[in-house]
Amino acid sequence: MDDHRSRFLRLAMRADALRFGQFTLKSGRTSPYFFNAGHFDSGALLMELAGCYADALDAAGIAGSIGDFDLLFGPAYKGIPLATALACEYARRGRDLPLAFNRKEAKAHGEGGNLIGAPLAGKRVLIVDDVITAGTAIREALAIISAAGGLPAGIVIALDRQERAGDEDAHSAAQAVAAEHAIPVIAVAGLEDLLAFAGKTTELVAQRDALLAYRARYGTTT
Repeated sequence: MDDHRSRFLRLAMRADALRFGQFTLKSGRTSPYFFNAGHFDSGALLMELAGCYADALDAAGIAGSIGDFDLLFGPAYKGIPLATALACEYARRGRDLPLAFNRKEAKAHGEGGNLIGAPLAGKRVLIVDDVITAGTAIREALAIISAAGGLPAGIVIALDRQERAGDEDAHSAAQAVAAEHAIPVIAVAGLEDLLAFAGKTTELVAQRDALLAYRARYGTTT
């Protein structure tokens, strides 16, 4: 497992962003684990998380190669602090990237509109978010970017659950978005990484059987 993956999973456990037990998801499925990026709730935690995002992008060969990006976009709401933290991390590494994000409701006064930050027109935009569940929020972000004249270059998320979007769909939500829009979706870590991590981590060994059973029932086959 790449270092950024294990580093991220340890960080998520330390922040209590990654929990184990019995959780009912929005889909109605009962999951043995739950991820909530809202628990990265301090400057130190966000700084470490941003380093994991940047390393995942470097490992995937996105930054500095074909499909490169020159603006970061954070979808409201959780994507806003994540994209901001990643912009700060890139600045620390010597690359000053512009940043933008959206409002949930368009502002009727002042400058108006639903976008805040750097202009998107003519920019290759990387979307920064926590997870892709149904893909609805990401598709809304993609529409906003295109309408503003930006070119979606890719998506980076913290955790890919790598499970089927529906009983009749063999693809995950992340795979569906990537195929539909012909852009890469990069995850810092996925369920496969969590399984490997659990097998080597004393405090998680007891969770591995439940994770394997969940993957067998709901995991993607492609």
